[in-house]
Amino acid sequence: LRMAAVVTSNCSLTPSIVATRNKISSAMIQTVGVKFTGDTRLIHRHDLSQAKITRPHSHRVLSATVASAPDNAWDVKNMEIGADLSEEYGTVPKKAPPPRRTGVVLHPTSFPGPYGMGEIGSEAKSFIDWLVQADMQVWQVLPLVPPGRPIPGVREDYWSPYSGQDANAGSHLLISLNGLVEMGLLDSTDLPPQCLPAGDVDWDYVVEKKEPALFQAADKLASGSADKHWVDAFAAWRAEPDTQCWLEDTALFNVINDQDHLRGMDWWNWPVELRDRNEAALAEVLSTKKDEIDRYCALQFLFDHQWCQVKKYASEKGVKILGDMPIYVGGHSADVWANRQLFTLNEEGLSALVSGVPPDAFSEDGQLWGSPLYDWEAHAAEDFGWWTRRMQRAQRLYHETRIDHFRGLAGYWAVDAASDTAKSGSWKVGPGIALFDALKKNLGYITIIAEDLGVITPDVVELREAIQAPGMLVLQFAFDGDGLNLHRPHNHYANSIVYPGTHDNDTSVGWFQSASPEAKDTFIQYSGMSDESEVAWHMIRLAMSSVADTCIICFQDILSLDGSCRMNTPGVADGNWVWRCQGFGGLETETAKLQEMCKTFARLPSSKME
Repeated sequence: LRMAAVVTSNCSLTPSIVATRNKISSAMIQTVGVKFTGDTRLIHRHDLSQAKITRPHSHRVLSATVASAPDNAWDVKNMEIGADLSEEYGTVPKKAPPPRRTGVVLHPTSFPGPYGMGEIGSEAKSFIDWLVQADMQVWQVLPLVPPGRPIPGVREDYWSPYSGQDANAGSHLLISLNGLVEMGLLDSTDLPPQCLPAGDVDWDYVVEKKEPALFQAADKLASGSADKHWVDAFAAWRAEPDTQCWLEDTALFNVINDQDHLRGMDWWNWPVELRDRNEAALAEVLSTKKDEIDRYCALQFLFDHQWCQVKKYASEKGVKILGDMPIYVGGHSADVWANRQLFTLNEEGLSALVSGVPPDAFSEDGQLWGSPLYDWEAHAAEDFGWWTRRMQRAQRLYHETRIDHFRGLAGYWAVDAASDTAKSGSWKVGPGIALFDALKKNLGYITIIAEDLGVITPDVVELREAIQAPGMLVLQFAFDGDGLNLHRPHNHYANSIVYPGTHDNDTSVGWFQSASPEAKDTFIQYSGMSDESEVAWHMIRLAMSSVADTCIICFQDILSLDGSCRMNTPGVADGNWVWRCQGFGGLETETAKLQEMCKTFARLPSSKME
């Protein structure tokens, strides 16, 4: 395998040498039993867990001698062996450097802020300014939806951004209060007392002090008593077809859900007329709860306006925002309530089958997520219109979108809703390429990142490659097992994103502290680390040096923080989603390290590439 990989690498070879190389490669590949896929120069192999390593070799210029030459200078197909070649034959064509970049994961709630949590105002722009200074080109965020709120004794969501009640809505808690003052929707005297700008997110303070001020601003806008510019802008935004297709149902769902006698109750347990969306019942809510519905819509406009200003600022600075789209939506959500025909539900709205993943080395029972599964035949029958609208909304908010649990679009694990664990599930065929063909037809070009971690079978890799989406590699997974571990840097491939760790992992420092002795030894040997206090930066350096086109680093690793600062611990409900940084000043040392590594490993912005 190693010999085959060497023989099939592309190093600016001439066509005659390539032809010879291909003959040798084909013979060797037949001998070792791996798959050669023609011009793409891919080698596929399966490790013991049936995961598939794809090693595309990018075309890189290794010679310093570059010059222009006719396009046919190397066309020797019809020439006899030994024939003279042109004078231009010995030159190497100059090619653009491969697009390599680095970015940072930092959710807006983790910004410092005066009102209990980070906001999408000046703090976001300060962070973008720091990214530019450090030669970072990507900012990855977690889902921006309203987080799941805990209801003691009923629902313990603990403010997770993965437990939202609508896939398209934005969290109004992220709205900048100072930005509302600038818009004339609040006076400075309306602002709540400031609390500590850093430290963990204080959700209680946010709800008790910040949210009433947000409601006050939204009510002023919705009532028409704000500046005419903003009143007209709100009305125009609310009337846009791309907004109407999700906003009105979402507002209606949230207003019904917030009624005292229904709070904490899943929609399939609502009175039948509301559960089944009886026209008369919904008309009554629209009439009697008009102010609350208008408030919700105004809050969504304010979020949309402020976030799109942040996105515009990032674009101007050369920073791409990478969003996060969970593959499934929650059962208790406007998405499911308003689109029951697109999910596997019975007449009462209950799920027949729910989502999860099968048992593996980390969980003998698997993971039972409990989200309702899609009725993919119904989605196909409407030309994947719901997915088109969802992706269209993502395109408005982000430059690129990561689809969480991408493997579920090739084959997904379905569990009977009555089961207590995911053990008893079974694999079912997903929509596959048909979904992406529809998205391309309906939307044109879209930029998707495939979160392809977990049990990755060949069909998942084939789907990801068919749409040319980058996959994911995580260094914290790299140092268990043998040298064929696909997360180990020498097994990486160009069209991918490499992370030292994701928001669901421990920090690099925390990982090393809790790693097995074998994993520690392998990491030390692989990285050459001699000082354990530098473990985070050794991880960052390994990620930067990878052939992966994109490297993304959690901000906690740049600060060399331990596991007490991790963002999320999967399977643990309490204590997540609260970490906040101190700000972006005083990072001269870290910034210089990132700049130097970007230069060393050809990850500088194009404007700085020589």
